[in-house]
Amino acid sequence: MLLLLLGLLVAPFAGAAVNVEDVRLWRAPDHTRIVLDLSGPTAHTVLELENPSRLVLDVKGASLVGVLTDLPLEGTPVARVRSGVRQGEDLRVVFDLTAKVRPKSFQLSANERTGHRLVLDLYDANIDAVPAIVTPPKSVQQVDRRRPVVVAIDAGHGGEDPGASGPNKLREKNVVLQIANRLKRQFETSSAFTPVMIRTGDYYITHKGRRDLARKNQADLFISIHADAFTHPSANGASVYALSTRGATSTTAQYLADKGNAADLVGGVAVSELDDVLAGVLTDLSMTGTLDSSLSIGTEILGEMGEVAQRLHKKKVEQAAFLVLKSPDIPSILVETGFISNPKESALLATPSYQTKMAAAIFVGVERWFRANPPPGTVFARASSAPMPAGRSVKVVRGDTLSGIASRYSVTLEALKSKNDLSSNSIRVGQVLIIPESG
Repeated sequence: MLLLLLGLLVAPFAGAAVNVEDVRLWRAPDHTRIVLDLSGPTAHTVLELENPSRLVLDVKGASLVGVLTDLPLEGTPVARVRSGVRQGEDLRVVFDLTAKVRPKSFQLSANERTGHRLVLDLYDANIDAVPAIVTPPKSVQQVDRRRPVVVAIDAGHGGEDPGASGPNKLREKNVVLQIANRLKRQFETSSAFTPVMIRTGDYYITHKGRRDLARKNQADLFISIHADAFTHPSANGASVYALSTRGATSTTAQYLADKGNAADLVGGVAVSELDDVLAGVLTDLSMTGTLDSSLSIGTEILGEMGEVAQRLHKKKVEQAAFLVLKSPDIPSILVETGFISNPKESALLATPSYQTKMAAAIFVGVERWFRANPPPGTVFARASSAPMPAGRSVKVVRGDTLSGIASRYSVTLEALKSKNDLSSNSIRVGQVLIIPESG
């Protein structure tokens, strides 16, 4: 009797059909991602066939609700998508290919933000999983004399992961990509920098993938751009975050880190690929210097953002265990340009003028820091070591100190004060100082 009862309970679920409720497709630089939204969990198989080249996806006990004719196939290795019924109960989807691919598939269980999904990634053949986006290589002489500072600019979220949402269907992934592109143009105006975009379109990159791209491009700085949301729409203000190897510095920092770290599950990453950062890397001696630089750069940027944003959420750089910032060898910061969940800030974030001002503020903060702390072998290091002509003037900007200016131009503090008839070390923003001849 008990066995019969268990059979009756299990039977309805065993043959339960799964609906493929939607099919979406994104193109990334190195692969094409196809996502099937499922009404429940199921099994699947992938089969590669030749002559002609095609990929066959069989989904157990599934049926297609919509159509496959409106997928954006241009620029992908997929020429056509067909579907049919296999063995009377399984869904078969056939992808006709124009180029060789390396398929990879996995399923994701439902979570608080998305339902069940089947992900099919078609990696371009003969291309690394994490492609470099580097500029043409320079000669040894060029690198030694005038290497520009490489800044990796990461637009958060993308593709399957829209990030936070604001009024009028404003999506974080779109806003931050626009700001990131404007920041890239800011850096392109200076020969002292080479900007590298981590994400160039609407596709998702894992936390580890973002860090790997920065490292592959030998970045001197990693900047992740965001415009997040909080549980209450009144939360507002721009902020800057660095990594914490201990605890978060505030409840908001912890909340944003938790949301950001969960992005891999939303963006669509196989469980076997989820980032597993060894604890040892966070206690490495090199991490101490990297964190110090991150906090220092973040402070410079935060000061400039305070002139643009309606207010700062916090007046100092906060810290939390953001996975995207866990590079032991690259100073890394996360910039929250505002709360997209706040109606006033959301309206600002959607405007090109505000995006440009925010990008300019980040650029100014970064440039000032590298002028004061030039990496060896870069344009900034060469400029700081070059002899300065007598009588050169400099305009004081936010964050400058008299001793810092003296050090930058290789003159003594006493000589700088004497040249400018200063009786104390106090200076003001906008003040013009004459730099004495060094020696």
